Amino acid sequence: MLKEFKDFAMRGSVIDLAVGVIIGTAFGKVVSSLVEDVIMPPIGRLLGHVDFSSLFINLTDTHYDTLAEAKAHSAATLNYGIFGNTIINFLIVAFAIFLVVRMVNRWMPKPAAPVTTKDCPQCAMAIPTAAKKCGHCTSAV
Repeated sequence: MLKEFKDFAMRGSVIDLAVGVIIGTAFGKVVSSLVEDVIMPPIGRLLGHVDFSSLFINLTDTHYDTLAEAKAHSAATLNYGIFGNTIINFLIVAFAIFLVVRMVNRWMPKPAAPVTTKDCPQCAMAIPTAAKKCGHCTSAV
C-alpha cells in the first residue's frame, strides 16, 4: 500500500496539482491585497468615504456602530461589504487566470490534424486510410 501511495504521489499530474495549489494560494493573497488595499479605497472615496469591509446589516434589535463591535457581541449580521470585496476578489482572480491560460495556450503547439487519407499507390489519388480498394482506379490497396 505504501508503494502504491508513493507511485500515486510521484505521478506528474499530482505534483503539478500540488504546485498549482501552492501558487494559487499565494496568488490569491496577492489579489486579496490588491482588492482590499489598492482597488477598494479609491472606489470607497469616490462613493463618499465608504469602507466596504465595514458595511453590514444588523439583524438584532441592538444598535452597533461598527462590524467589529457587532461581532464582539456575537450579533447576527449580513456582511454585504465583505461579500462585495470577495466578489471583486473572485472576478480579478478569474480574469487573471483567464489571461494566464490564454497566454499558455498560445505557447502550446497546435495539435496535428489526424491523418484520414492516404494516396493510392496506383493512381496517386487521395483515399480514406481504411479503404481496401481505391474508389478512383478500383485497385486493391
